[in-house]
Amino acid sequence: MSTAKREDVTYELIINTAKRLFFNEGKFNATTQEIADAAGVNRTLINYYFRSRDALFDLIFKEAKEEENKKQEMIVLSDLPVKEKLEQFIDYFFENAREYPYKEIYIVTRMNQQDSFIFQSSAHIKRMLNKFYVELEDEMEKGTILKMDPIQFVLNLISLLSFPVGMRPLLQQALELSDQEYENILSQRKEIILKTLFKS
Repeated sequence: MSTAKREDVTYELIINTAKRLFFNEGKFNATTQEIADAAGVNRTLINYYFRSRDALFDLIFKEAKEEENKKQEMIVLSDLPVKEKLEQFIDYFFENAREYPYKEIYIVTRMNQQDSFIFQSSAHIKRMLNKFYVELEDEMEKGTILKMDPIQFVLNLISLLSFPVGMRPLLQQALELSDQEYENILSQRKEIILKTLFKS
């Protein structure tokens, strides 16, 4: 294997290991040494590839947010009916939550640290939302969903999705549920969310 190839493999290994620690295990304060140990590499390689721990964290955050935005845009900007769009969005959200249970919490945590990264919505994101708001208003006129400010509908959707995922450790302990029991509950969320948001 060439030196360039080895460097690419090592770079991706460090990125994927950091993602696993942050998104799968919730270790947001993992040190470069902990990341290096988990990846099985020398800590100096992290500084070699990313300059600093914060630079690595910012890169992980940026990639996670861009990936999320890309998938959301693909769904929202499609020509599917609103209900089918939401079905796809809900499926994507819960599939992602199973793979990366701490991803949403990580993104919010990083966004709160404005000294390291400030998230700004692009014109494309605004255009996507405006299109979706118009489609929601059309559905309200048809009577398939309750009339409200479209942003309230979006907040309801996000709340119904995010709360049981973000609050999982607390809820699971408080309700004395095993991992499998909680997974069963999450698997029922799609139907419950759609019935909650749609009148028909």
